[in-house]
Amino acid sequence: MSKEVVLSVQGLEKSFGDQHVLRGVDIDIRRGESIVIIGPSGCGKSVLLRHMIGLHQPDKGAVYVDGVDVSHMRRRDLYEVRKKFGFLFQASALFDSMTVGENVSIGLKEHFHLSPEELRRTAEVQLDLVNLRSAIDKKPSELSGGMRKRAALARAIAMDPEIILYDEPTTGLDPITADVINDLIRSLQKRFHATSITVTHDMTSAYKIADRIAMLHEGRIVFDGAVEDVKGTENPYVQQFICGKAEGPIQTV
Repeated sequence: MSKEVVLSVQGLEKSFGDQHVLRGVDIDIRRGESIVIIGPSGCGKSVLLRHMIGLHQPDKGAVYVDGVDVSHMRRRDLYEVRKKFGFLFQASALFDSMTVGENVSIGLKEHFHLSPEELRRTAEVQLDLVNLRSAIDKKPSELSGGMRKRAALARAIAMDPEIILYDEPTTGLDPITADVINDLIRSLQKRFHATSITVTHDMTSAYKIADRIAMLHEGRIVFDGAVEDVKGTENPYVQQFICGKAEGPIQTV
């Protein structure tokens, strides 16, 4: 029996001026699965991710979280829905003026009445999960790129989210560090039974963390299937992308 749909994108369209980024995206995401959305740079993957959490409003279409349309929700209600989400930003987006521990616990500090001691203990627990507890009192500038990603990941899971969004989680990392991040994404999904939604152009990462892979091209989903289906498909867009070929239906700028 299939799992329930936790997030549904229906007919999503978004333009910025004359640039039509999303042209009718339809995709359902089931509770507890790890889905990866692939596609070339600039195809709208991150824009789609931001619609899922209400950071953008669509021109047409809607995004449903647990059956509720969040596309034009009042800000106060949207804040409540966002408590279900964790978000790992592409550039980590840590606050330079705060310690790693303060960065990790910032959401808890904002939403719950916890003492400084309780906030620190919680940060320690989350940093333990990403093997970074020793860095709790350091500033982000003192960390390597991989350590910043892990700190940002600890922040993303600090409020026990039901859905975790990952925006290009391995971009800028060496292959070994990227593999560490991939292992963490997969292990956290299994540990917390969270729904993971990742956008990436890194196929090594996609194959490792995905239960299902969808491809976005020219503002629409052109493929949606299991990992083994991706490797065997004759879809020309998928084949060109996963093989990294210059020739094919995907035009480079």
